[in-house]
This record gives sequence, structure tokens and C-alpha cells, in this order.
Amino acid sequence: QVQLVESGGGLVQAGDSLRLSCAASGRTFSSYAMGWFRQPTGKEREFVAAISWSGGSTAYADSVKGRFTISRDNAKNTVWLQMNSLKPEDTAVYYCAARFSPYRASLYYTEGNAYNYWGQGTQVTVSS
Repeated sequence: QVQLVESGGGLVQAGDSLRLSCAASGRTFSSYAMGWFRQPTGKEREFVAAISWSGGSTAYADSVKGRFTISRDNAKNTVWLQMNSLKPEDTAVYYCAARFSPYRASLYYTEGNAYNYWGQGTQVTVSS
């Protein structure tokens, strides 16, 4: 089992950058594929980025490709989401998610229902 705690959200202006962190508990973090999702107010949760347990494979939503970068450090039990060139439409609660997936180093998941564990979320607000 793993517990996830996000941090790093805040209020920024369009064009600014933020780095979200997700700290995971447990000794087997390196066995988990990780993902970031977001949910704007009044809208459904949507996929943002995903990374395999090895960190060698990543995926991004088209809306953030080229602006956001997902990365992880298994020694620190942490996954990050670097967000550059933020836009007002990036405003949402951002969630970190984990799925036990130790078998293939390149495997990641883009569907929310593939994940077993979720953090509490961190608010990102981008003003125009």
C-alpha cells in the first residue's frame, strides 16, 4: 500500500511555472507506475501525465505536451510535475495517482480507473 501527498500548488499568472511534488510512503515506490490528473471546477477529472516505474517511459495529454514534464526519483519516493507556460485553462485541482506495476519497465497508464491510490490534491490557479 502507498500513501500520496501532493504539494506545490498555488496562484500564479499566465506564463509562469510551477512544480508539483507527490511524496509517497512505503518501501516499494519503485514498483509503482505514477500519474498526474486534474479536475477543473465543475468538470470531470482528466489525464495530465504518466510515468512508468522505471521513469523511462512517459505520456502526456495533448493539452500539456511540450509545457509539462513528469519525472520521478525512486530513491526519494517522489514524482514531480514541472509545469511551464501555464495558461488559465490549466486551473484545476491536481491529483497524484499510483498503480502497482512492477513487471514491465516501460508500462504507464493514462486512464484514471487504472490507478489504485490517490492523493488529496493540490489547487493550481492560473490568472490571466
